[in-house]
Order: sequence, then structure tokens, then C-alpha cells
Amino acid sequence: MGFLFALLFAGCFFFTAPFVGCSRSLLQTPQPTTALDVAEALVKTKNVLSFDPTKKPAFTPLDQSLSASSPSSSPSSISLQIHPRLSIHKSSHLDYKALTLSRLQRDSARVSSLVTRLNLAVNGISRSDLKPLDTGLEFGAEDLEGPIVSGSSQGSGEYFSRVGIGKPPSQVYMVLDTGSDVNWVQCAPCADCYQQSDPIFEPSLSSSYSPLKCDTQQCKYLDDSECRNDRTCVYEVSYGDGSYTVGDFVTETITLGSDSVNNVAIGCGHNNEGLFVGAGGLLGLGGGPLSFTSQLNASSFSYCLVDRDSDSASTLEFDSSFPPNTITAPLIRNHQLDTFYYLGLIGISVGGELLPIPESAFQMDESGNGGIIIDSGTAVTRLQSDTYNVLRDAFAKGTKNLPSADSVALFDTCYNLSTKSSVDVPTLSFHFPEGKVLPLPAKNYMIPVDSVGTFCFAFAPTSSSLSIIGNVQQQGTRVGFDLGNSRVGFVPNKC
Repeated sequence: MGFLFALLFAGCFFFTAPFVGCSRSLLQTPQPTTALDVAEALVKTKNVLSFDPTKKPAFTPLDQSLSASSPSSSPSSISLQIHPRLSIHKSSHLDYKALTLSRLQRDSARVSSLVTRLNLAVNGISRSDLKPLDTGLEFGAEDLEGPIVSGSSQGSGEYFSRVGIGKPPSQVYMVLDTGSDVNWVQCAPCADCYQQSDPIFEPSLSSSYSPLKCDTQQCKYLDDSECRNDRTCVYEVSYGDGSYTVGDFVTETITLGSDSVNNVAIGCGHNNEGLFVGAGGLLGLGGGPLSFTSQLNASSFSYCLVDRDSDSASTLEFDSSFPPNTITAPLIRNHQLDTFYYLGLIGISVGGELLPIPESAFQMDESGNGGIIIDSGTAVTRLQSDTYNVLRDAFAKGTKNLPSADSVALFDTCYNLSTKSSVDVPTLSFHFPEGKVLPLPAKNYMIPVDSVGTFCFAFAPTSSSLSIIGNVQQQGTRVGFDLGNSRVGFVPNKC
């Protein structure tokens, strides 16, 4: 009997490699199928085009402090709302498919930007070595929490917060970006500024505005900087997709709700162009020393991204602990680029069955290539082509009873669900070490691309070695980053 048990154990270890052997993931097998509410999703596609945010403003002054209503914050936390972009900016698209194509085009530019940045870092190339543009400039926390707006409708990122800049604070929408470090806001006078929802920030009206000198540590942290004749620091950030911002690097007061943070290093951009139309700037939540998170000395932060086709809101929180039911995974850093948050993913299952994908498909090599990051600004999860093909084929096998439809943009697996009100699809789950499993809601990987019933599998292949978990897969889940203990946490249904 003991021999038989040993044989069974050995067989279990062999057949589950290269995942986690006989870890608890085998004891936490999700339900094989998950229900997709087709009717509800299609109603949203129709309502989102008619939603007029001017009749239901996303923000009022009283909305900015949400400490009493935040589902995961401590009593002393400060909370700002997070909103989907369409809740603050009416769509100009004639139909939902046009909106979808616009989103996907913008998403491809975002992915290209991240991949370019990683490639430069791994190959030891400075951004200043590639500077092609004429800037037009002459050179001679504790317990903080803030709101998130989905920025896809603004044409400038995916999710936004309302942030106060300066003293007295000027309120602006800012893109929230875990893939960026440098905070910046458009500033007057403008050499070249894009249209934004709020008035351009006027530094001369702020008593806390203070230019940084070139010999300061903050200026030295910049990838690309110059000095004016008065030895004040000028920053330049380019995003790889044609977007850039150039201006003075300063310290300012940042206000989240009723709480202010003094002396935050931030770019005051006088020359800005690209995909940021609508937002007044960007709040960097990356892992580098210039990010807002790092300047707060926050030990953790978390966000919950609401459905981008809704007008609801959630929060961005700093220094709030993980709830007891948090599904955790290792947080891994890249020695070549400290901005990105890499995730210790070890496997993916479809319909309760682990896929034959080697763990190395999700791991970073010694040079800093490969691995998988979790990103707030990318919409659709990208996987290395071989990994994606295995996932796609398994999902297609489990949905062969559903009527197929033509591919749409980067989605190659689509379905005609126009005659359905609800369907069951294979459950898709992410697997982490120590047997931790995160099943995704069906709406996070089967999404409508039009208003007449075409749904597509919302994953895509990439030729890059870098994989990315995007915000479509994160929606409705609070994602936390325990920076002190190097853990990423997931709490489903906690917006």
C-alpha cells in the first residue's frame, strides 16, 4: 500500500511538471465552466454610447474623500475615486465596434511603448541617445488613497484620478500608470499643449512651486535631462509611441482629497504631445524612485479597476493592508528596469485543466528579458506567441459548441452570440506558487466587440519576450502591491 501511495505521488509530481508538482493548486481546481451574461454585456455596449457625463458629473468636491466608503482601506486612509474614461468624457464614436477598434489601436501603441522601454533598458541604451525631437526649449504617505477613472474614453491612458496640483490646489484629471515613474502635468505657458478637460496649470499662481536644480538627486534620477543657464533641471519623457512631455522639473504639493503631500518631484510640461488628450498629466505608480508611490515611501498600494463600460467608481489606496482572503503571488523586480511590476505566475488553466506551458514561459532571464508584468495601462493581456497558441487552442476546444465569427483586429477567436442571453464558457484561471489560484470572471476574457452579439476571446499574442497582464483581465478585482514584502495580491469582487 505504501509503495502504491509513493507511486501515485511520484506520478502526480511527474504529470504536473513543470508547474507546481502536487501543490494545492490541484486541490483548488476551479469550476470547469463559468457563466457569461451575454444580454447584460450587450446592454452596456448600447448604454455606453448614450451616456452623457455632463448630466451626471463623475466628480464633485465631496467625492474626493472616500475614506468612509472604501471597501478595503483602514479608517485613517484617504481615498480618491477611479472612474472609467467614458464616465467623464462622452464617446464620439458612432457605434460600439468603432469604439472597440479605437481602444485596440491605442492599446497596441501602449504595448509597443512598454516593449521599447524594456528593450532600451536591457540593451543599455539611454533615451537621450534616441532623442529625435526638437523640444523648443532654450537651455543657456502615509495611509493615502485616491480615485481611479478609466481613461480609454479620454484618449489618454485607461484610468484617471482627480488630483490637486499646487497651493491652492488646481484640480486636474491625471492618468494613473503603473508602467511609468515620472509624474507630470501640463503647464502654462505652453509651447505646445494638447487639449485637456481642465484649465492648464498655472505655476505662477502656486505658492509651493519650486524648480529643482540640476545637481539634485531627483534630477539625476531622470533618464533624460538638461540644464538651463540658471542650473535648473529640465526633464524629457518619451513613451515610444510618439507621445512625449518636456518641461521644467520641479517640486510641488499634490493633494488627494483633503490630504496634501509636499515637495513631490513632478514635471511641469510646456511641450507635450501624443495620446494624452483629455488628461492634464500623469501620476506615475511604477517602481522607480521618481514615482508617486516611491516619493510617498508607501509600503503598499492597491487599486480596483471598474468595468470601463460603466459609470461607477472605485479607489486607489496607499498603505492599506491586504484583506485575509487575498490571493497572493510573488512580486518580482527587474534589475535592468525598476519601473515594471513582474508577477510570479507559474501556470494557466482552462476548464480546470492546467495547460502544458513551461514555467519558463513566464520567467525573466538573467539579462532582464522575458517575464510577465501586471500593468494598469495595457488593456488586453499579451502572451508570448507559443503560450498564447496553447491557451487559445484549449479555449477554442472548450467552446466548439458556440457559433464562430470572423476575427476582429488583434482578436483571432470570436463568436456570434446574437441569439444567446447567457452561455457557459470554460473557466480560465491564473496559477501562482503555494497552490494559489485566481479564477477570472467570464466577462474578463470574453468581451463584446460590437452591439449585435460578436464576442471575442480577450487575449492576444506578442512577438516580444515580455508578457503583460492587462486591465481587462483585472477589472472588478482589487490588485494590491505589498512593496515591503514583495507580494502582489488579488481580491475578486472588491471594488
